[in-house]
Amino acid sequence: MLQYLKISNLALLDSVTLEIDAGFTAVTGETGAGKSVLLGALGMLSGGRTDKGKIRQGADLLEVEAALYFEDAELMNAHLLDLELSPCEDGVLVLRRTIHRSKMPKIQINGSLATLSQLQALGEMWIDFHGPGEPQKLFKERHQLRMLDAYAHQGVALAEYQECYHAWRAALNEIETLESSDRLDEGASDYVRQQIVQMDAVDLSAESIEALERDFSRMSQAQALIQLARQCEGAVNEEDGLAERLSRLVAQTQRLAELDSDSKSLSERAHSLQLELQDLGEEIGRMASNFDYDTEAIELINERMQLWQELRRKHGGTIEMVLAKREALAKKLAVQDDLEGVLNERRAVADKMEGDLRKRAKAITAKRTVAAKALGKKAKSLLGALGFKKVQLAIEIIPLAALADCGDCACRFIFAANAGQEMQPLNKIASSGETARVMLALKTVLAEADATPLLVFDEVDANVGGEVGRAVGAELARLGKKHQVFCVTHLPQVAAQAQQHFLVSKIQDLNSTAVEIGPVHGKQQDRVDELARMLGDRNSDSARVHARELLRN
Repeated sequence: MLQYLKISNLALLDSVTLEIDAGFTAVTGETGAGKSVLLGALGMLSGGRTDKGKIRQGADLLEVEAALYFEDAELMNAHLLDLELSPCEDGVLVLRRTIHRSKMPKIQINGSLATLSQLQALGEMWIDFHGPGEPQKLFKERHQLRMLDAYAHQGVALAEYQECYHAWRAALNEIETLESSDRLDEGASDYVRQQIVQMDAVDLSAESIEALERDFSRMSQAQALIQLARQCEGAVNEEDGLAERLSRLVAQTQRLAELDSDSKSLSERAHSLQLELQDLGEEIGRMASNFDYDTEAIELINERMQLWQELRRKHGGTIEMVLAKREALAKKLAVQDDLEGVLNERRAVADKMEGDLRKRAKAITAKRTVAAKALGKKAKSLLGALGFKKVQLAIEIIPLAALADCGDCACRFIFAANAGQEMQPLNKIASSGETARVMLALKTVLAEADATPLLVFDEVDANVGGEVGRAVGAELARLGKKHQVFCVTHLPQVAAQAQQHFLVSKIQDLNSTAVEIGPVHGKQQDRVDELARMLGDRNSDSARVHARELLRN
């Protein structure tokens, strides 16, 4: 639940801090007063994209901050852990987003820096927006099917089905490719085998290639390496070299130790140096011999290196890419050797996958059928409360001729507003008011099954009024018993039924314009003023009497 919201320098708003309670909250104000500022702040905190143009004129920094409380934060903490973010302390999730004119934007979640994608992932868990564009989406049968699946809790089953469906389609595409491919003739098969033999001759492993490149580098500089190694060996073993001079030093330290027992350690160290120098001289000598490649070894390394360079040029610059090519060639050869057998095997696998898919699709359709009856019945009942006296609403399940990524069926919402009318698809509805009420009824039923804590409705009551407006408010209030509900509204019948009421005002003078947001639910007179304004005239006695009547009811 959203409990605290602070907005600074967003559009025309200077700064505001709001304390928010559970239940149904109404947001009202004159047209153009800036009610979208509040929605914009919530959008930013849920990962919506924005830009520096939203920063208030004259300010350098836009900042939005919120605190949400979860009585049971186990699910949220698990999601935070998956996103590698800090868990909630005492069930509180703290979100902060800042946009600076000259610095990089910053997002913080529970005090830790976060990315926009992480903020978006969290937003899907705590807030859901229902805006003016929703009725248009309702006309699309694909969206209708998504609504039905959401009500039927088909998310996991549908995701598993779609994963299997795409694997099945890939298998069918592979079979089609094999069926249409030309069989390799003997010459082409020999060429493929020759390529595989060449690759195997190089010994394509990381260790082998590393050793090959090292030996080739040494061989290319063999003369210089041998000369340097011989010089090093000479410096150790030649007349008056390090070995001879160190030998004299050892003899002198031995005599020193004989005269002074405390010097024995010096003699021992000198002797150790002599042994180390001997070992060094021998190793340098062996190295010089290793650099002296014979003709056969040179030819072998050159041949392998040339082949490796050719493979890299043709198939990619890495061992992995060359190995992938080898695997593809081997697979191609294996298929060509027994194309009909391979096709039969692939067809059998695809048939098995299709059988599994049809079982999954059948189970999904069964759940959709049950959910369609329940959703249609509940939505129809709500539409009765929203002013439709003889409404008809049903959800048809439509079988598909072939399996699709949505299963083996689609659906269509059909509707008739009045008795005696033929039920038609929703996109045949003429009245925008009817469409808005159908969407509200469906959204209300779906929200009851939705675990999202905060539901935001932006003018969902557009194109309705009178008693229907009162019914809309009643439904939002009822929804507020299970969710925290925000509704931007122009209807006093809706606003009067909210437990909380925020008023958005635009303040203007000759030189500036500003937006203010404040609560009126704690001040009876202020709330009556606002409801009377919404009824037509805040100074009218009859409007004020009507406003008080709305609040009493």
